[in-house]
Amino acid sequence: MNELADLSYALDTFYFLICGVLVMWMAAGFSMLEAGLVRSKNTAEILTKNIALFAIACTMYLLVGYYIMYSSSAGGFLPNLGFLIGAENSVDAVTAGGDDAPYYSMRSDFFFQVVFVATAMSIVSGAVAERMKLWAFLAFAVVMTAFIYPVSGYWTWGGGWLSEVGYSDYAGSGIVHMAGAAAALAGVLVLGPRKGKYGKDGSIHAIPGANMPLATLGTFILWMGWFGFNGGSELKMSDISSANNVAQVFVNTNAAAAGGVLAALILAKLWFRKADLTMALNGALAGLVAITADPLSPSALGAAVIGAVGGLIVVFAIITLDKLKLDDPVGAISVHGVVGIWGVLAVPLTNSDASFGAQLIGIVGIFGWVFVASLVVWLVLKAIMGIRVSEEEEYEGVDIAECGLEAYPEFSVKK
Repeated sequence: MNELADLSYALDTFYFLICGVLVMWMAAGFSMLEAGLVRSKNTAEILTKNIALFAIACTMYLLVGYYIMYSSSAGGFLPNLGFLIGAENSVDAVTAGGDDAPYYSMRSDFFFQVVFVATAMSIVSGAVAERMKLWAFLAFAVVMTAFIYPVSGYWTWGGGWLSEVGYSDYAGSGIVHMAGAAAALAGVLVLGPRKGKYGKDGSIHAIPGANMPLATLGTFILWMGWFGFNGGSELKMSDISSANNVAQVFVNTNAAAAGGVLAALILAKLWFRKADLTMALNGALAGLVAITADPLSPSALGAAVIGAVGGLIVVFAIITLDKLKLDDPVGAISVHGVVGIWGVLAVPLTNSDASFGAQLIGIVGIFGWVFVASLVVWLVLKAIMGIRVSEEEEYEGVDIAECGLEAYPEFSVKK
């Protein structure tokens, strides 16, 4: 019996860690996606933001975030404050058996959770690209990953009040993606649009990204990483039921992404008369976000439909936000926020244990908290250090102003 417990524990821990590695690889996906969708003069800075935010997320979640999220009493609203990630499971606890016996390492749980908080922060990066001060962004990342995300994470996955009301979000359409989009929206409102994006007459001027191959590579990396994101959220696979669930999650995740691509591409062709690559890329991500709230309950065909609806929604959302003069260079608010809401609301369609009422409460609770808290932090940072680069720095590119180097120096005209 002990040998079987040892084997199951080792297998589930290993699976959890490998899924965490896949989610960590999504950081590369966000980096490539954003680097492709900004102008070349801002590429080095966006890459700096992405590697720095990942390091900040890992450090702050280690110091305080994990404790806040998982060390508080069930059903509560205010989390406990504390430090570090606690002790590892003992051999006796694992081999004792019973319902309370842990089935994976606590360190593997931390590793899997820390790459999720980094994902939420990565969503903010693209939305505020090309005009935000690097160090203001990194200061926000400290607060977001240490406190804002862990609080709403405690309400849900940590056993707080939202889990008590029945809010259901398997891998985080709302908890991770909508939360990141809410923080991004607050930042965009305080920051304002890029110069030249909107005319005084209400016209909208497209600002094309510099590198579509990079953006496409980033999307495929994110698509790949999402198998860890959703598959790892099953938490184990050492028994037949769990293994079957993991396989279903992988199939549904893939089907939803494909549905999102096709729906967005067809709609773009009908609407713009062109097969818009950026819409196809965002369609893939929208399909993935949409299915993340419940990649287990639907059939494969149902998952494709949920993803396709997400692909349609994201096209309308990107156009609508542009008309509202909310400048989001990579479409992050539309993909992760608007479609994240759809994903959360889609859960009761295939999962009889979920209710629309509880899902709506979760949406309002998570979005309201993250948006208001983020807005306060952005306004404080604006007052203390400023959050926007100068007009001259924006014109020349934030690579030189913030990083002192260019991503593509050989393309520059030397005087």
